[in-house]
Amino acid sequence: MSENLAGQDLLVRVGEVVGDALLGAERVFIEELSSSHAYVTDVLDHAARFRGKRLRPTLLLLSAAATGGIKKDHEVLAAVLEMIHTATLVHDDVLDEAETRRHVATVNGRWNNETSVLFGDYLFTHAFHLASSLESTLACRLIGRATNIVCEGELTQIHERGNLDLAEQTYFQIIDGKTAELCASSCHLGAHFAGADEAVTQSLESYGRSLGVAFQIADDMLDIAGSEQETGKSLGSDFRKQKLTLPLIHLLRTSNAQTASRVRELFSEPNAASWAELAQLLEDSNSMEYARRRAEEYTARARAELESLEDSTAKQLLEEITEFVADRSF
Repeated sequence: MSENLAGQDLLVRVGEVVGDALLGAERVFIEELSSSHAYVTDVLDHAARFRGKRLRPTLLLLSAAATGGIKKDHEVLAAVLEMIHTATLVHDDVLDEAETRRHVATVNGRWNNETSVLFGDYLFTHAFHLASSLESTLACRLIGRATNIVCEGELTQIHERGNLDLAEQTYFQIIDGKTAELCASSCHLGAHFAGADEAVTQSLESYGRSLGVAFQIADDMLDIAGSEQETGKSLGSDFRKQKLTLPLIHLLRTSNAQTASRVRELFSEPNAASWAELAQLLEDSNSMEYARRRAEEYTARARAELESLEDSTAKQLLEEITEFVADRSF
């Protein structure tokens, strides 16, 4: 079976386990965000076109299915996590000055930055309003904490733009905050609200965190060596915004003095010609392979965290997802 067909098969089997709950979460999402204002509805309808495969709601629901069963609260929580994630995408597009996402215009590209910022805020406030509808305040506290950590990760990344001496450790701290935290929270909430004990809940949180790190490394690699047809956005966006990702950090650390000096020159002139030369240097080195190996290390860690779960279809699907997240087939 080809990689693409295998990914499609996985999605079908995920749908068989959590499909009804995903539909329920989608209904909650739509009901909570519905507006009598035509402009708001127009923006909502447009943003729905780049929401992707609902990875975080899927992780939450599979974690629930693997530890005690999916409940109505899980559908609410899945909708909340999707709102938070969508809000971060909308705001990221402003920060990155992105014009397309998943082959359609970003909110800021179609309208303006003001609409994007306010729409992202609209999603955040509705997410917390919805989370507060649950009897327990735990979800609000955990989601609030996760959102704070996401913002800290993004702020750190902005602060470190253009820092060609960025340490690999700092890179991992950034992606742990801006990407892995929401994946970890998704799995934690899924398990906790299914009645899992603390040890299992923590194992699933660690699973989600390692999975999120692998996901972001793979995403950073796609920005270098992917295709615009697959990613739905222009390649080299990290370079243009002077964000150092793992392949470039490794290239600078391991290159000889001449190559490292040339990389620094290219990075100081973020244009198309510089990007083409830098992308070739990355491909010709072993830096992409290094990043791939690090992603695989994190997927292995994620799979190991699932050993505490009893065998089930949901557990098997969580294991299989690790294979497809690292290469971004899922």
